[in-house]
Amino acid sequence: MSELFLYDDATARSFEPFALTRPTSELRAGAVLLRERWEHALRMKAAGVVSSPHLQDFDEPWSTGTVRGVLPAGSVLVNSRCAVALAPTAAADAADVWRCGDRVAAVLLTRELDVEELASGQVALETLATHGGRAAKVEGRWIEHVWDFLAHLPAMLTEDITALIAGASRDGKWIPVSTGPHPVFTEMGVTVEPHVHFDTSAGPVLIRRGATIHAFTRIIGPCVIGAESIASGDKIEGSSIGDKCKVHGEMNGVIFVGHANKGHDGFVGQSYLGRWVNLGAGTITSNLKNTYGPVRLWTPAGEQETGLQFVGTFFGDHAKTGIGTMLGTGTVIGAGANIYGSGATPKVIPPFAWGDHPPYSTYRLDKFLEVVRRVMARRHVELSARQARALTASHERRWSVDKQR
Repeated sequence: MSELFLYDDATARSFEPFALTRPTSELRAGAVLLRERWEHALRMKAAGVVSSPHLQDFDEPWSTGTVRGVLPAGSVLVNSRCAVALAPTAAADAADVWRCGDRVAAVLLTRELDVEELASGQVALETLATHGGRAAKVEGRWIEHVWDFLAHLPAMLTEDITALIAGASRDGKWIPVSTGPHPVFTEMGVTVEPHVHFDTSAGPVLIRRGATIHAFTRIIGPCVIGAESIASGDKIEGSSIGDKCKVHGEMNGVIFVGHANKGHDGFVGQSYLGRWVNLGAGTITSNLKNTYGPVRLWTPAGEQETGLQFVGTFFGDHAKTGIGTMLGTGTVIGAGANIYGSGATPKVIPPFAWGDHPPYSTYRLDKFLEVVRRVMARRHVELSARQARALTASHERRWSVDKQR
């Protein structure tokens, strides 16, 4: 195996509000990113991602960029939507095809493959598999809908944390807990202040390298606090917090991709926050309908039944909310939207929307990029020229609420 590439198929490219600004392989599923799951499984670093053409300049310093030209023969191409298990499997064994369930999750390319052949996302990996070749079975879950990230979160967190702790280096330590049978493990450089309570009755807890947990925080497993993130007060339950986030207030069943802020009070439940999201003080998400019925969610193909009773808000990259924003059950906020004002918001807010009520105006691209540079600089990250072009392309490709992108 020479190189590892990830492929966002047509389904993955419909996972709004995230697909407008990032490849699906750079979304967090369980404790880690989808890309990281495959890197762990195959013991290889990803060389590139094949995704939507408008993301050809996607560029983050901690991520793998999109690839152009030709994928060399002998490379492994995997479907990003397969959340392969972190526990040891046959994934790293030499094979020509890797199957998860009844579907092909990865193939060894027997010929050079022009990326243009994958431009539409319609190519199924089955068509690239070698018939009669060596086959390996991998454990994992398929992400069929954007809400599956939330539906699978509790089980995936328990499995992932257990696997990560088992393979952890000796520079971490175990922390005695007050309640629960599952472990708490902290990686090197973690600060846990006095009066922090860990409840592992329902699952384990992992605090990643360099994170800080302030006094009077209650963390309920299964839960991950990401590298260099800061958790300060209140209750964090069943959540996957990515790298360099600031979190405060009550949270339950929440995923942060990374570099996002929820620094104030306000309940957020069963929600997904893209990178560089900032929630204003008192932003509240509803995650349960008054009827206790299943939640419907907007998608590019129209509203769909999720089959889930608890669904909060999906926040696209760089989305911002003002003080006291109230978000209804099953809300979608597009990338780059900046909303504020009192009162409840609509169930879907288009990307790069600006204002306090619909119809929203459109966030000017120059002003948006100016704010992006300022926000990223606070975390000592520079907006590259390539990523500025990628965000510009996303701004041009922004979808509306009434029609598909």
